[in-house]
This record gives sequence, C-alpha cells and structure tokens, in this order.
Amino acid sequence: MQGTAKAAKSSRLQIFREALAGSSQDFTEGSLTRGIALLAIPTILEMAMESTFGLVDAFWVAKLGADAIAAVGLTESLVVMIFSIAAGLSMAATATVARRIGEKDPEGASVAAVQGILCGLAIAAVTGVCGILFAPQLLGLMAASPGVIAIGSHYTRIILGGNFCILLLFLINGVFRGAGDPVFAMRTLWLANLVNLALDPCLIYGWFGFPKLGLAGAAVATTTGRTIGVLFQLWMLFRGNGRVTIARRHLRVNVPVLGRMLRLGGTTIVQYFISTASWVSLARINAMFGSAAVAGYTLSIRVILFALMPSWGICSAAATLVGQNLGAGKPERSERAVWLAGFYNMLFLTVLGSVFFMLARPIVSQFTNDWRVVAMGVSCLQLVSLGYPFYAWGMTMEQAFNGAGDSKTPTWINLFCYWLFQIPLALWLARGVALGPRGVYLAICTAESVLAMVAILLFRRGKWKEAKV
Repeated sequence: MQGTAKAAKSSRLQIFREALAGSSQDFTEGSLTRGIALLAIPTILEMAMESTFGLVDAFWVAKLGADAIAAVGLTESLVVMIFSIAAGLSMAATATVARRIGEKDPEGASVAAVQGILCGLAIAAVTGVCGILFAPQLLGLMAASPGVIAIGSHYTRIILGGNFCILLLFLINGVFRGAGDPVFAMRTLWLANLVNLALDPCLIYGWFGFPKLGLAGAAVATTTGRTIGVLFQLWMLFRGNGRVTIARRHLRVNVPVLGRMLRLGGTTIVQYFISTASWVSLARINAMFGSAAVAGYTLSIRVILFALMPSWGICSAAATLVGQNLGAGKPERSERAVWLAGFYNMLFLTVLGSVFFMLARPIVSQFTNDWRVVAMGVSCLQLVSLGYPFYAWGMTMEQAFNGAGDSKTPTWINLFCYWLFQIPLALWLARGVALGPRGVYLAICTAESVLAMVAILLFRRGKWKEAKV
C-alpha cells in the first residue's frame, strides 16, 4: 500500500513539474484527467496571480478612503466592457487555434494568431481614445458622486486609455491556451502582476523615491505591468519555442481567416458583452445606495474573483480539449473532457465557497475598518458564495461551447439569464422588496444558478459538436 501511495504521489509531482515546464503531449490522445491537469495547472496559477494582485491592489487603494475604492470599482465596471471584447477575441483565438492544432495545421494556427492581434490593436485604438476624452462623463453615467469623479477621473483615464495592453494580454494568452501552451500564458501574467505588485505602493504613496501619485499611481502601475507582459508575449511568439510561431510571412491581413475570426469573435464579444454589461447594470443599481455600498461590493467582488478566476483554469482546459479533439474528429472524447472538468471545478468551488461563507467578516475586515463597508462586503460575499457549486458548472459549460466554436448558444443563455432575469430581479429585490444592495447580491446568486442548469440541458443536446471553425 505504501508503495502504491508513493507512486501516486510521484506521478502527481511529475505532472505538476511537466505542467510548469511546458508539456509536449498531444491532447487528442491519452488520459483526459492528465490532460486537464497539464492544461489547467498553469492557468490556475496564472489566474491565482491575477486574483492576488486584485486583492493586494484593493488593500493599498482601501487606505485612500471609500471614495477611492468606489472610483476603482466603478472604473472596473467600465473596464469589464473592454474585458468583454478582450475575452471574446481571446475565445475566438482559442477556438480557432485549437481547431487548427487538432487538425495538425500549425501554419493555419499562426495565421489565425496574427489576425486576432490585428483585430485587438484596431479596437484598442478606438476605445482608448474614447476613454481618454470622456473619463469623467463615463464615471458620471455610473452614478458616481462628485467626490468619486474628482478623485477617480485620472485613474479612469489612464486605465481606459491604456486598454491596448488589456486586449492584447488576454488575446495572446488565448492563442497560447488554444495551442496547448498554457505555461506561456502563466509566465506572462506572473511577470505582469509581479511588476504591478512592486510598483503599486511605490506609485500610490511615493515610496523609494517614486512620485506620489495617489489613486492614479495604481493605474500607472497596472498599465505598466500589463504592457511589459504584452512585450513578453510577443517575444515568445516570435522566438519560435511554442506550438504557435509568428514569422515575417505571417504579418499581413488574411481576409478569409480574418473574416471567419470576426464572425466567431463578433458573436463571442456579444456574448461576453451581455454578461459584463449586466455587471455594469448591477454596479449602477448598487451605486444608488451610496459609496459604502459600492466600496463593500468592490472589495467582496475582488475576493470572489480570487476564487472564480483560478477556476477558469479548469474551464479553459475544457475549451482547449474540446477544440483540439473536435479538430481531430473525436467528439465523444471532447464531451467526456467537459463532464470531467465540470466535476473537478465543482469540487474546487464548493470547498472555497464554504470557506468564504464562514469567514466572510474576517476576510473583508482585512481591507477596511469602516463598519458600513464591512457590513456590505460581508453580505455580498456570503450571498454570492452560496451559488459557487452552480457557477462551476455554468462556467465550464459555456467555455465548452466556446471551445467548440458554438458561441451562439452561450450568447442566448447569457441574454436570457442576465438581461431578462438577473437585472429585473435585482431591481425588484433592491427597490421593490426594499432589500437594498442585498437584493443585488441575491439576484447574482439566483441568476448564475439558473444559468448553470440551462447550460447543462443545452450541452446534453450535443448540437455544439456540429460547429464549424
């Protein structure tokens, strides 16, 4: 028995080391559990670093007061609109590259990667100019108070104006994950966020001879770290070490490939836009109850993302396995991978959700001593964490649809569950039933649980296996 246990432990360590070093495994063959681990471990560590930075950033910003926290929260609600574009293009890149890799067509994967990057640059130019010119007005649209607009305009202008690094960071990491090289994506976000972590307090508070920029310093640190991450990504692509390599011959517009990616990416962008715009609406409803409600919501969402973002590692593994195995003509293997990934994700989030529910007050109290902010944050964290087991299945299923190239199904799911159900429910609970911000939190938990059940039912129908990429 001891020998068997030691062998199993040795095998797990070997998989962990291989995942961090970068695996050369063909993910259309062999053990699915091993494949999920090799793909998920780097992405979990990647997202864990992103989540850790979010918590540390919230810690430093919280010391500037409730208005500063509210400014960051409202800006992030605007940034999620850009994230919807980045996530949509990233998912289109993941699905297309994964399908080409499954078909043993690395040249096609390289062409697709370049077309995705060109799309990202074009969109970043437009959205960046709008962010620079209209930052105060955008905060005003989010029902920000005059104090929040005064302290947050520079922060918002820098974050939105430098959004090219957000778009490219997500998009190129989608290329890496679709190719089966998630370790490159992990290294990118670790580098970007380590720079963020080092610069954040220095630029906010003027440590070690840096200029004291206040809240704007957090935006400069974040944009600098992400830009360095993008430069590292481009170096990795041109160096030629991974499964996708960009050469000079690829640096041109390929109209047929670009058209296919825009069609797939356009639907996926709409899908994520529906999802993220609903969060903007929820933030707008929450803002009706004052800066303390916004601050508590912002801090708790940072903690919530600490759990949800690493779970995207398991979801992205499912998307890659679906795309590559469909490309290899193995739809049954794709389906088995999704059920297995969903089960692992459910176990992970159920445990973490239980911890968050029981320890909500000590967790939120680490960020602020303002009793009003703590009360709102605890309520949000507890109510939202009740739905964690359902979130696990909903996230996995939606990414499986996207990995197959069937972006229409999750788009319709999001439209129904968020816009036709979640937002009206949040308004009714918050204002009609007079639950205030707690009505918003309860609506999030309820709608996400309904989404998971709808997604499972549609996945079982199997129409996603017929998608063309």
